[in-house]
Amino acid sequence: MEASLARALKAEGWTVVRAHPFDKQKKHGFIDSQKMGIEVFRHLDPNAPVIVAESVWQYTHHVLPGLTTHRGPILTVANWSGTWPGLVGMLNINGSLTKAGVSYSTLWSEDFKDSFFKNGLRQWLQEGVVSHDQSHVKDLQLLKLPLADEQFGKSAARRFRQQKAIMGIFDEGCMGMFNAIIPDDLLHRTGVFKERLSQSTLYAAMLQVSDAEARAVLDWLLKKGMTFHWGKKPETELTEAQTLLQCEMYIAAVRLADEFGCAAIGIQYQQGLKDLVPASDLAEGLLNNVDRPPVKAAKSNRVLFPGEAVPHFNEVDECAGLDGLLTYRLWRELGFAPENTLHDIRWGQHYRGNGVNDFVWVFLISGAVPPAHLIGGYRGATSERQPSMFFRLGGGSIKGVCKPGSIVWSRVFVMDGKLHCDLGVAEVPKLPEKETERRWRETTPQWPIMHAVLNGVSRDQMMARHKANHIHVVYAPSAKEAHRACRIKAAMLAELGLEVHLCGNVALE
Repeated sequence: MEASLARALKAEGWTVVRAHPFDKQKKHGFIDSQKMGIEVFRHLDPNAPVIVAESVWQYTHHVLPGLTTHRGPILTVANWSGTWPGLVGMLNINGSLTKAGVSYSTLWSEDFKDSFFKNGLRQWLQEGVVSHDQSHVKDLQLLKLPLADEQFGKSAARRFRQQKAIMGIFDEGCMGMFNAIIPDDLLHRTGVFKERLSQSTLYAAMLQVSDAEARAVLDWLLKKGMTFHWGKKPETELTEAQTLLQCEMYIAAVRLADEFGCAAIGIQYQQGLKDLVPASDLAEGLLNNVDRPPVKAAKSNRVLFPGEAVPHFNEVDECAGLDGLLTYRLWRELGFAPENTLHDIRWGQHYRGNGVNDFVWVFLISGAVPPAHLIGGYRGATSERQPSMFFRLGGGSIKGVCKPGSIVWSRVFVMDGKLHCDLGVAEVPKLPEKETERRWRETTPQWPIMHAVLNGVSRDQMMARHKANHIHVVYAPSAKEAHRACRIKAAMLAELGLEVHLCGNVALE
């Protein structure tokens, strides 16, 4: 990628100067800490044009401090690849820069030779900015919703705010995602308040779960038809012992949510907890499902949260947490299945066949996807070991293919010191098994996958506008109901004080 970028810049008469050297001892040339990032920027001309190039996931806080005071033009660039998820990292840094109030431009490309990229690069070099088509974004305050939908949404918002809710945060700020932290004062206006918990508390609670309780959860899942791909080598294979520890985490999380009165919880996992126990992904998906293994209080036979999910937001992304909780409550009032989740906007390609002729996104996330979203539910779900590179102690996900249907997608984000939300509708097509497997191989085959066609939003429009690596999704019973639910949700969010934007083709009647 670096060589391709250098060639593209050379063609425009510019030369690349690397801001930090390749480290021969570490055998990489990445900025790998906030400490290093600050040091790198100390030696840069604050007025020089800077390109932040992403071809893998990145920790935004490694470069954000330097970018906040940089005066020269900033361009974030990503490779368009599923295997090397630079675009996921770039979307995260874009959202973080937006929240921080730092001006930037952004570009993406498969080979850095296409006219879209070259024209955008030329514009940035000449003018210091890149302009993109964002005509798909329509501010709600300039639109007129049907009166019944508006009243439904406002009424739901008033009830929610009056009742208030607690969001459990198991350690804040996962993987440098500055954009995923909602300032308390903005959150409080919606009626939601943080209970800051520690992942050490979760680990301690796991130690109080008995072997018999963990085994009962696993037996419940096996009876439901879920498949676990167990092996005997814990370093590289999923083992039954790892799965049982994940069942302990699930029980502990439910009990702590009950103890602290949390309506939703987010586990950071990737930092700290990953060095103690297997991955949190199995627990996260179960928490988000209404039909889940029953959990009783530690010292009584009281069943906790009976008949309800315990909404969980992966990677403690508070923007997704607020969205998930509000959506869960609203979908309950609408009488729809309330299970919802976030996904990474991982990648995508145009697909033609099987009744589809459109750009089909690959939405993918390791945890939080409920079995209710998968074809076949629990029977369509498998658990495979998380990649050893990221998850040393193993643990499995809830893998499956998300079912065809209509969804409402959204993203809550912070911009100009205010909470915003982009909303739209989409269709989840059923692609041939061969194509699904190909897309899995291009990305992470251990994770659940959702194919998605965004209504009225092109690939480049989405990339230009979206302010996060994550996107929130929830199913509706039909396309018509998806549009109606999107309108109602927009009214609800606006009543709670968010700046709402409808994206793409959302029907207004």
